[in-house]
Amino acid sequence: MPELRRDPIIGRWVIISTERGKRPSDFGAEEEPEIGKLCPFCAGNEDKTPSEVLAYGASGREKNKSGWRVRVVPNKFPVLQIEGNIDRKAEGMYDKMNGIGAHEVLIETPNHNQEIPDLPEERFEEVLWAYRDRIIDLRKDVRFEYILIFKNQGMAAGASLQHPHSQLIATPMVPVRVRQEILGSKQYFDYKERCIFCDIIVQELASNTRVVAENDHFVAFEPYAARFPFETWIIPKTHDSHFEDLQKHEALSLSRILKKILHKIRIVLDNPPYNYVIHNSPLKEAPMPHYHWHMEIIPKLHKIAGFEWGTGFYINPTPPEEAAQFLKEAD
Repeated sequence: MPELRRDPIIGRWVIISTERGKRPSDFGAEEEPEIGKLCPFCAGNEDKTPSEVLAYGASGREKNKSGWRVRVVPNKFPVLQIEGNIDRKAEGMYDKMNGIGAHEVLIETPNHNQEIPDLPEERFEEVLWAYRDRIIDLRKDVRFEYILIFKNQGMAAGASLQHPHSQLIATPMVPVRVRQEILGSKQYFDYKERCIFCDIIVQELASNTRVVAENDHFVAFEPYAARFPFETWIIPKTHDSHFEDLQKHEALSLSRILKKILHKIRIVLDNPPYNYVIHNSPLKEAPMPHYHWHMEIIPKLHKIAGFEWGTGFYINPTPPEEAAQFLKEAD
């Protein structure tokens, strides 16, 4: 079973993935499976994945058979294991617990080469509904404290399969990065009695120097202190701390703006690898007036080196104002 160990200095938890144990010689490049029979996510290969936990498809479709549009399955090689007890304990001064959680793959389309910008709006909207439905289902498990939805597009961004897919990992604690965001936004709220994310939206729309796109319900912009070139955030205009509260009209708007941003990134940056994450509220928190769920999209354009790792400072060679202009002008 995987093991979770807590860094006693900054409180960060690390997954010691014993199930994925590698010798030094195992850290070479991984080969990409071919399209068709060898890709477990392609239509017709449903028997090559664990049994699905959710699928949207044709009426009367048999489970784990073709005819689906979006399909969710447990990860065949999960970083956390869903069976078992947390069993938190001490090891001297250190804290550890069993690597309990959920790790799922959300297969976005049966078509091996159909990326998000190529999907019809209503088809990608279904992917967003799958995100929402899985959060709602998994939050019933009292062992879980947080769920991260993320996408690794391209091998340089961490994808081991080319077929379009996202992932979900549920953890028995709130990650440090999210706790920092929540703490910072709470401090701002306590001082000003306003949500910092709502204030950011107002200022970005007013200045319009870093805004890339907007519609009735969402705004996409380059953050003022962007860590990476062409880092782009998407935030709902109406305050909402929980992604799973997404409504029908909002899902369509999110589908449209996310497809638009990924299309612009593809055009301007020549189809780069990228990651996106949804930063959401912890599962057991009630609606929070100080926190705002949001998406962060990060093209993989340069490598993080020693200075960044050693200090936490990021060196961004492209000012966000310039990045916004490049993306805004792309069709």
